[in-house]
Amino acid sequence: MACGCSSATVQEIAHGKGEIGHHTHQTSQLCHWPVQLALVPATAPFLKGADLVLAADCTAFAYSDFHQDFLKYHALIIACPKLDSFDAHLNILTQLITHSELKSLDVVHMEVPCCSGLVSMAKQAIAASGKNIPLNEITIMIDGNLKI
Repeated sequence: MACGCSSATVQEIAHGKGEIGHHTHQTSQLCHWPVQLALVPATAPFLKGADLVLAADCTAFAYSDFHQDFLKYHALIIACPKLDSFDAHLNILTQLITHSELKSLDVVHMEVPCCSGLVSMAKQAIAASGKNIPLNEITIMIDGNLKI
């Protein structure tokens, strides 16, 4: 789209091996676009029957193995529980869960207090959807390590 935003179009992505200069880099595990919660329609084909990762925006920057550990074989949606509209995102997430037949939902968030709002949002959305899907919470410490 020469004049429009590519985020308005749902796309699936196939990856090959990447190379930058003389350095080979790990292949991205992202398999679809868009990823921003506000831009993903409830009918997006990549959500149907998916294992979904709902990640706070900062997590992929803080945790160096984010793609390998969390994205491989998963769909991804990102949001910021502090800067985004909680109610608007809760409504969108509820619709996604209601219409997508998710197999599971992993919430990846930072250890900071405001970020736990993403877990609350996920729990409320699952309850409002009437679905019974497993929810897994993963916390990333600000030093980039997993909280165990």
